[in-house]
Amino acid sequence: MLNFTYNIPTKIIFGKDELGRLPKEILLHGNRVLFLYGKNSIKKTGLYDKVVSLLNDKGIFFKELSGVKPNPDISSVREGIKIIKENNLNFILAVGGGSTIDCAKAVSAGANYTGDPWDFLLGKAKVKNVLPIGSILTLAATGSEMNGGSVISNEKTQEKLAFGHPLLVPVFTFEDPTLTFSVSKYQTAAGATDIVSHLLEQYFSSHDDDGLPDRLTEAMMINVINYAKKAVLEPDNYEARANLMWTSSLALNNLVTYGKKHGDWASHGIEHEVSAIYDITHGAGLAILFPNVLKYYLNKDIAESLPLTKFLNLGKNVFGISNDDEKAAALKTIEKIRDFFDTLDMPSKLSDENVDDSKIDVMAKGAARKGTLGYYHMLEEKDIFEILKKSV
Repeated sequence: MLNFTYNIPTKIIFGKDELGRLPKEILLHGNRVLFLYGKNSIKKTGLYDKVVSLLNDKGIFFKELSGVKPNPDISSVREGIKIIKENNLNFILAVGGGSTIDCAKAVSAGANYTGDPWDFLLGKAKVKNVLPIGSILTLAATGSEMNGGSVISNEKTQEKLAFGHPLLVPVFTFEDPTLTFSVSKYQTAAGATDIVSHLLEQYFSSHDDDGLPDRLTEAMMINVINYAKKAVLEPDNYEARANLMWTSSLALNNLVTYGKKHGDWASHGIEHEVSAIYDITHGAGLAILFPNVLKYYLNKDIAESLPLTKFLNLGKNVFGISNDDEKAAALKTIEKIRDFFDTLDMPSKLSDENVDDSKIDVMAKGAARKGTLGYYHMLEEKDIFEILKKSV
């Protein structure tokens, strides 16, 4: 096991009827707030009115930034920074899912920066002197509520890039499972797909068994598989929603990577290129791409006579697969992952999302902009092209 420092600083306030604590938590960090949210969903559910009432009751000054898109665009980030500077704001409250929280992080990074915030995505600027962020989570998916990562799109350049820093980890997050009761079946399924994909990305970190981190990852995958369909079929099932919400946070707060090498992240990197151009739902893109990435890895493992440990452990410990033929067991494991996505009615081909093969070369080139992609296997542009071709 590798050396590590365990530090997950986000205060999680989990459960029903806890939102009354919001003003107190905000005032620990600031008193002039940028209230950032998506479109109209929090107004339809009454959450918007509740937040506004709590802020007003305690005399907390706030300005709003609404309309953050599911794939947040740099234009919203720039607008948020403008509002902060014009009103001397000192705290950001993100209410929504991962896209809203990701946008808040980019705004936080750029609030005291004199250049353009896209510089952070391009690696031209270092994160420092940020504004604190708090969040109220309304969708179990990305885990952004408990980590320092952010993914931002640029519609003009058709790019979707990631950046992150420990300073951008939210200082608190309210996780009330009842706030996800109104989430659609499709978004619930896409969120569950995203959670499992995060776990798989971190699982395939090496060709060896990684002990405790792998066992934690397997347990979380089993939990999502057990509760995802229940949440889709019974939207107000509190236990199902609660288990998905908490697992989404634990799945991407570094817990399952402590003591091991970093994860693979090839599937995410390829999906970012797809959704940058076609603006598809992130979870849907991952459902299509991940099984094909794993098949590509398996073929490389077999061709290079590498151990199939990860595939076999995953199959046995999560899906109960036992087979003396290691290749057959590994293939069955990938099939089981695909089967899980199918039970959630997630797409299996890019063409299901109106993505054709006309820009595969562009997407492959973008995914390999740093030379290679992935860690379990280093994928070059030609490898990514083949994966995309098989995914159409």
